[in-house]
Amino acid sequence: MTDALASDAEMTDLMSAIESSDAGDDAKVEALIGRYPEDPRLHFMLGSILAGKGRAIEAHKAMSRALDLAPGFAVARYQLGFFELTSGEPARALSTWGPLLAEPRDNYLRVFVEGMTHLIRDEFADAIGRFEAGIKLNRDNLPMNNDIRLLIAECHKLLDRASGGDDELSATSLLLNRFGGGTLQ
Repeated sequence: MTDALASDAEMTDLMSAIESSDAGDDAKVEALIGRYPEDPRLHFMLGSILAGKGRAIEAHKAMSRALDLAPGFAVARYQLGFFELTSGEPARALSTWGPLLAEPRDNYLRVFVEGMTHLIRDEFADAIGRFEAGIKLNRDNLPMNNDIRLLIAECHKLLDRASGGDDELSATSLLLNRFGGGTLQ
């Protein structure tokens, strides 16, 4: 590690503090950002915490800063795009995800983004196929698979509605309703 990045021990301590308390999580991360302003992991963590608190504009700024510092931080890129999508900004999400589509075909994030692209176009069966393929590939971030399984279940519901003649919901509406995104504007 360089002096520009928090040490593994500091990151472990921070994660333990966050897991043991939900009050002031953002303040704990901001304190470390004060010491390590160039650490993209801290900005990403802050953005994730702020998103969970419904502070969409601040969350987007923090996650974007993580990518400014480390454009190749693939998980942060994926999550920022997902946050943008759930905030009602599908075009912005697709732009953010663009570099992930250049990853190898067996990269789970690329495959999930392919699924999200189908989802945005309300191509639910194709989205399910890509999501399931991504889950098979993902051995690095198992909690993400659970989120994708929720999307698969919602896609199945929408396919059932469509076959029953019900009005179709758009995928963006599905995501906004299911994951409760805020607005970035």
